[in-house]
Amino acid sequence: MATFNTALKSRLIYVFAISDEWHKDCLKIGETTLEEDNGGFPEPNSEILNRAARKRIDKYTQTAGIAYQLLYTDTTLYISNGTFHSFNDKQIHRILERSGIKKKVFDQVKGADEWYQCDLATVKAAIKAAKLGQESLNSSQINHNQKQTPIIFRPEQQEAIDVTKKQFKKGNRMLWNAKMRFGKTLTALQVVKDEQYSRTLILTHRPVVDEGWFEDFNKIFYDRPDYHYGSRTKGEKFNNLKQLAEKGDKFVYFASMQDLRGSELVGGKFNKDTDIFQTNWDMLIVDEAHEGTKTELGTNVIHELTKSSTKVLQLSGTPFNLIDDYQEKEIFTWDYIDEQKAKADWDLTHFGDPNPYEGLPAINIYTYDLGRLMSDYADDEKAFNFHEFFRTCEDGSFVHDKDIDHFLNLLCKKDQESLYPYSNEQYRRIFRHTLWIVPGVKAAKALSTKLKKHTVFGNFSIVNVAGNGDEDEENEKALQMVNHAIGPDPDQTYTITLSCGRLTTGVSIKPWTAVFMMAGTYSTSAAGYMQTIFRVQTPFTCHGRMKTQCYAFDFAPDRTLRVLAETAKVSAKVGKTTNEDRKILGDFLNFCPIISIEGSRMKPYDVNSMMGQLKKAQIERVVQHGFEDGALYNDELLKLTEVELNDFKDLKGVIGKTKAMAKTEDVDVNHQGLTNEQYEEKERIEKKTKKERTPEEEKRLQQLNQLHNQRREAVSILRGISIRMPLLIYGAELKDEEQEITIDNFAGLIDDESWTEYMPKGVDKQTFRKFKKYYEPDIFRESGRRIREMAKAADKLTIEDRISRIATIFNTFRNPDKETVLTPWRVVNMHLGDCIGGYCFYNKEYDQQLEEPRYIDHGEVTQKIFSTDSHVLEINSKSGLYPLYVAYSIYRNRLKSMKEKYGEIDRELALKLWDATIENNIFVLCKTPMARSITRRTLAGFRNTKVNAVYFKDLIKDITNQPALVVNTIKDGKHFWKINDNENMKFDAIVGNPPYQITQENTSDDPIYYHFYDLSFKLSSFVTLITPARFLFNVGKTPKEWNKKVLNDNHFKVIRYNQDSSYFFPNTEIKGGIAITIRDESKNFGKIGAFSIYPQLNTILNKIENTKDFKSIMNEIYLQNKFNLAVLYKDFPKYKNIIGSKGNEKRLTTKIFDQISIFTKEKSSTDDIKIIGLIDNSRYYRYIPIKYLDTHENLSKYKVILPKSNGTGALGEKLSAPFIGEPKLGYTQSFIGIGAFNNKTEAEAALKYIKTKFTRTMLGILKVTQDNNKPVWKFVPLQDFTSSSDINWNGSISDIDRQLYHKYNLTNEEITFIEDHIKPMD
Repeated sequence: MATFNTALKSRLIYVFAISDEWHKDCLKIGETTLEEDNGGFPEPNSEILNRAARKRIDKYTQTAGIAYQLLYTDTTLYISNGTFHSFNDKQIHRILERSGIKKKVFDQVKGADEWYQCDLATVKAAIKAAKLGQESLNSSQINHNQKQTPIIFRPEQQEAIDVTKKQFKKGNRMLWNAKMRFGKTLTALQVVKDEQYSRTLILTHRPVVDEGWFEDFNKIFYDRPDYHYGSRTKGEKFNNLKQLAEKGDKFVYFASMQDLRGSELVGGKFNKDTDIFQTNWDMLIVDEAHEGTKTELGTNVIHELTKSSTKVLQLSGTPFNLIDDYQEKEIFTWDYIDEQKAKADWDLTHFGDPNPYEGLPAINIYTYDLGRLMSDYADDEKAFNFHEFFRTCEDGSFVHDKDIDHFLNLLCKKDQESLYPYSNEQYRRIFRHTLWIVPGVKAAKALSTKLKKHTVFGNFSIVNVAGNGDEDEENEKALQMVNHAIGPDPDQTYTITLSCGRLTTGVSIKPWTAVFMMAGTYSTSAAGYMQTIFRVQTPFTCHGRMKTQCYAFDFAPDRTLRVLAETAKVSAKVGKTTNEDRKILGDFLNFCPIISIEGSRMKPYDVNSMMGQLKKAQIERVVQHGFEDGALYNDELLKLTEVELNDFKDLKGVIGKTKAMAKTEDVDVNHQGLTNEQYEEKERIEKKTKKERTPEEEKRLQQLNQLHNQRREAVSILRGISIRMPLLIYGAELKDEEQEITIDNFAGLIDDESWTEYMPKGVDKQTFRKFKKYYEPDIFRESGRRIREMAKAADKLTIEDRISRIATIFNTFRNPDKETVLTPWRVVNMHLGDCIGGYCFYNKEYDQQLEEPRYIDHGEVTQKIFSTDSHVLEINSKSGLYPLYVAYSIYRNRLKSMKEKYGEIDRELALKLWDATIENNIFVLCKTPMARSITRRTLAGFRNTKVNAVYFKDLIKDITNQPALVVNTIKDGKHFWKINDNENMKFDAIVGNPPYQITQENTSDDPIYYHFYDLSFKLSSFVTLITPARFLFNVGKTPKEWNKKVLNDNHFKVIRYNQDSSYFFPNTEIKGGIAITIRDESKNFGKIGAFSIYPQLNTILNKIENTKDFKSIMNEIYLQNKFNLAVLYKDFPKYKNIIGSKGNEKRLTTKIFDQISIFTKEKSSTDDIKIIGLIDNSRYYRYIPIKYLDTHENLSKYKVILPKSNGTGALGEKLSAPFIGEPKLGYTQSFIGIGAFNNKTEAEAALKYIKTKFTRTMLGILKVTQDNNKPVWKFVPLQDFTSSSDINWNGSISDIDRQLYHKYNLTNEEITFIEDHIKPMD
């Protein structure tokens, strides 16, 4: 009989096993339809479910004759909160995978991919989790094959746990300087468990380590079902973790630095990860903390995540860039020497017990002085020039092909006495699997080709994994390539892996026995170097033989010794300068011998030679830190007299006026630092437990702890002078280059005008002479020599390599303040690459330098500006980096023409083309003689080459008062530039970063950059500058008429804007952000009008401004109350000398409560007026008789009062505690008042209105700084706050928002934008 089948049928989950060797210890989880659906809820394993499951399983097992065992069936339907829900097999698979259960794949092609290595209890737990909406299983829910037991920590691991817990009772920060294979993840998670932290975040630069943290989480928290793990791919998702936490559970969440730094909250481009940043974290663990945490975005991420009570634990095996941020008591160290000592001492204290350190091989370092063998490649920068040695031609071959052959043959030199690593069969077996570090991708490719053809190395499999980075996915691919080449039996193969970055961090190739360092410079970072050589220390056993020794071969001995001396010193306790240095270095050389090879002679380095290198390492550190290093100062800081102490206090006052200076502490003459003896005394007392110390010792320890930081505090004050020195040393013009720059002659080498420009305001040469005695003369002299050596060495390089070297030098210089902002090379490339194009030395994201520059083509503008007959002017050079970029692109066009005529160009001719470019195409305006010298040094080095860099005396004064004179002077090629007879020169482009402001004392600075815009517009039809951006919002002190002119200029365009100035200029705060702009008279971009970085804001504004009867709420905003000065001075004439503007200031200024005593805490009369103001940035109320105040629009009315300064200017931030002001409540200059309402109901409506997301969206168009004054409210529409309004003010704030969206016809996209970007207010 025909019938209709039901359209809706239930589904069921089934689990079965197959009893054969292939399918051992795994289960299949599948899904099928319940054909016999009667609308009920069958019980698990009921006959009806089992029948349906077998029917499905039989289809793909019977044909193969496979016997199976059906273990479990269950319907996918369930009821939750009174409603029907269902799940599917894919959800179960995902839960198992996120819980760390491994999938067993037999045949992906045929879809046999639903087998999981777990037992039935675990699958049932996953089904239960799906019904509860969970994303994963807790470790305790997974039925492990064997009972898990607590981890037994090694002594050093337990010490790290104990020390950290103790420190966290006193402070919030800890650094573990612990080498690879210490077990940092397990040990750090044990701290979380012991301290019962509820919310822990793991932050890393390497997302690939998520799986490792997850596995270790399960080992530590296997017995704690109340702890959960989460990440993007493992465990629970973040929202689920939050819900579990609300129920009282605890969680550990894993996040990547790359992901979080993309958030708008920290200066990124995307509206994301808000929940993570807003969570009140109990603990933040930063894994591999030396990577990516010191960048501006990285610093912002950590700052935003760290709340007042958050404990921060940073983990690193090479924390060289972090050490200075921590005090000695905040650092736990376990390094290579500690490890090897423990290995050697184990049997003495644990006789017969297995040695846990046995498998960790010892490292031996061998150095070969290639610079002595091949002197053509030994540069003045103290190291073998690998980059030049391995330089390639355009066809991919080596430029120095014969020398490369000689080098490779040298490594294989067949000589009984030779100690080269491939010189005989025995050595080749020892080094059958090695890693070779080379300078770049092209070098690796050329070397790979050559090795394959070599008589010896041709017998090795050459694996080229070189790339432009160390990305996780590329690392994974590279790892597979190397492992494939090595094969299942490493004893049967020979391999050489070529890399220029990949596989040097975060991975291990066990069979590697040596690393060959054939890249880098003398300045190579100790962190990068040590990370690389430790790649070969991975434990390895093959056919019963254990790797006990491993090797690093370096061909630049000075570099080797400097890095290792620095490493040995850092491995000791930091902050100390004691006589233990020799012992520390002795221990290091004992466990890590450094052998110099010269022919057949071996010469081990001893402590004396390493002590000399330690001094060099110290100097290199001072230079690389931009003179921000304690080694620059001497122990005179420990002996301050009362007179000297007062000098320091005066200097602190001067330094404090420098706008970008960090806060410094007071220096107490009685607490100035520790001598060596005091350090040792402090250590002796600290070794005792608190119970063992006498009261006298406890008191003495407190004294020593107070002393400990005083030298650092004095140094922090001197920093304001010190960070300005390197740039001046770099640019100093010496009559005799053999002359040394010393701390005594330094000031005399700088002209007075440049000294005033570059040093802090108020630090003249006489002041400097008072403080120069605190500098260590030898360190200062040698550090200065090092800076100039690096610059001189660059003159011998190719044009491209010289530019990279100069950029490296500038990367060490610090930005002292807003008046002397040095534009980083990255920003120069970003600015000119975006606006003009040409040859750019950075990748598309401008976050990584390229091995070779890439070409950016913006069409006609690029061709015109970089043609060989163009004239380009930098409007105000401080470093010469802008003309360096421009000159290179023009030079490349010259080079191209010459190559077309003559073929390959040698270095000598290339240099002539460069000189022709800077002589004929580049023009530079300089504010000071030193700026001119610095620019010459950058463009031409120490060579006697013509550079059109001209010092324009009184530039700021003349550009302000006589702009026409400045224009005519700069156009004069005959008299000003002395380059031609043209007195009306044309410039094809003007580029640069002009001065921003003139610093004023006791008030805000006066902007001057807009004068440079006007000057540039008169000199060229194409102008691109980077400047403060406040004028874009018509705020700040630039003239309003000028703002209006620019915002309505059809030729003017904003190319880049960032509210966070530190995105462009690290550690420099410029309110309102920074803009990169162009003005091109040949283009019509359309006027800017109201600028916004968000296109949605412009469309919303356009709708609202065009609304019928639009009125701005700005007209209902009233500023502070004012004095009736005539009455006030009649009663209190002395106030005339106290109140500002020579007694003419009527406004109740911000500090008025502190200045005059007319304001009282209590009412003295019923007519007294209550005033709200600030004292020490906190709100206070005071009273004043009404007769002393002028009349005011809203004094007798209701109003909404809120701060005149609020937040940072970030779009969507909350307004700071607005409230309703009753009648007879006034306010000082620190506040503004909205409205003058007749009743409280209207004021309450207005208060709700300003809290809406809609209002704060409109406010955000112009409010880009903390300034919350009347003008920034211009685009906020005024509403009717009465009961007759078209808005129902009785609703919630979110309800009022919905009414406003409807009133102004906002689209769903516009509403979503507002809802996503604006924080809610209660």
